[in-house]
Amino acid sequence: MNDEHKKKVNQKYEEQLQKGERFWPDAIYKDLLISFALFILLIGLATFVGVHPEPKVDPSDATYVPRPEWYFLFLFEFLKYFPGEFEWVGAAVIPGILVVALMFLPLYDKNPFRHNSKRKFAIGLMSVIVSGIVTLTLMAATNISAIIAGLLGALIAALIFFSLYKEVSFLQGSVRKSILWVMAIAIVGIVGVTYQQTAAMASDEEEVHIASSIAEKMVLGLDLYSIECVECHGADGEGGEITITAADGTEEKLPVKSISSNDEMYTRNDGSLFDIIAYGQPNLGMPPFGGAYGGELSPSEIEYIVTFMRYEWDDRAEVPAEAAGAAIPVLAEGEVPSYEVHVSALVKRQCLSCHREGKENNDYLMDTYEGILNGGKNAPNVVADDMDSILLQTIQGVELTGNDGEIIHVMPPNGKPIKDEYIDIFIRWVEAGMPEAVDDAAALSVEVAPVVEETPSE
Repeated sequence: MNDEHKKKVNQKYEEQLQKGERFWPDAIYKDLLISFALFILLIGLATFVGVHPEPKVDPSDATYVPRPEWYFLFLFEFLKYFPGEFEWVGAAVIPGILVVALMFLPLYDKNPFRHNSKRKFAIGLMSVIVSGIVTLTLMAATNISAIIAGLLGALIAALIFFSLYKEVSFLQGSVRKSILWVMAIAIVGIVGVTYQQTAAMASDEEEVHIASSIAEKMVLGLDLYSIECVECHGADGEGGEITITAADGTEEKLPVKSISSNDEMYTRNDGSLFDIIAYGQPNLGMPPFGGAYGGELSPSEIEYIVTFMRYEWDDRAEVPAEAAGAAIPVLAEGEVPSYEVHVSALVKRQCLSCHREGKENNDYLMDTYEGILNGGKNAPNVVADDMDSILLQTIQGVELTGNDGEIIHVMPPNGKPIKDEYIDIFIRWVEAGMPEAVDDAAALSVEVAPVVEETPSE
């Protein structure tokens, strides 16, 4: 391009710049061309490429957890911050305001410049929206921490705040100050919320043990399963029957299918098990257990339950050597069980789903050593060296009559009976005087000499 031609091009550009471009029909015409091109592209992809086929819909599968496609995941995640009666705000009001703002953009955006360097305010505002969409999508798809998202939002807001400080000079002084104050308060608020959540997480970490191995995850998962899940699903995931109350007050019995069968474990991966526990299955009477959905379990705790289910019930899963037997108390021959190691573990996994604080119609709390010995209206439920103790008889299938004449039912009241090896631990513990500490039980243990087979002499 020679100088003369370059001069003509620049002159023509200056004339067009002074003249400007009309929104109608010039800008609309370009948008229509691009929209039509994208439409043709989508038609071509749908015709010649298609989509990856998914499994056929099974109307009888009530365990399916619906989730939107990835491009709607940010709205799916956004709704978590507007639970219950405020859901309509996140679902309709805020997205509606953003859509209306985009529709009327040509009416209030009077900036005549088109270069990026001259449109920092518009670019900065849209960057905030896009960053928010990306962050929410990552949170929904990868379970990224809300703290990380908060820090990211604070960083973006701070950068925009300082970059746009001089870009709102076209506004009047009072309006300009108001906008800047709102932005500053928003940054402080994001930082404050992030700090609060960080402190809360740090407090939780002090109280919750973080498992670092398969063995630990199996133990913690079994403990959690026994407290949260056994009542409906059974000690071994065999299922049963639950009673739910409808909105009109009527009661309905619903079957609970086995979750430990090969049909279940073979057809569900760890992700689907995680989602079912976190989101719940309201149509089957199962509430959500994920903390973000109204439950009381953290993502790590749900992961522990899934790990226990996989290694305990899936015969294809090879349990690591260090985790073998970790989920079940092991009692050697001649060893006296202690409350600390054996009995407390069994009580957690067999009894605490019912015999704990917060359960209705229960006065026998078994979450402590003293509670097992002296708790309940029929105390004492277990007496040292007494094989006729209430606890021992009920777990062996004997139905008794309490001090008040009421029936003391067989334990557990629902599901399969307690395993014989578990009953043996309780019996040997009572026979030994119910030692609490490991050292006390060890002092009572008898070391059994190994049997040596004699070789016949020739």
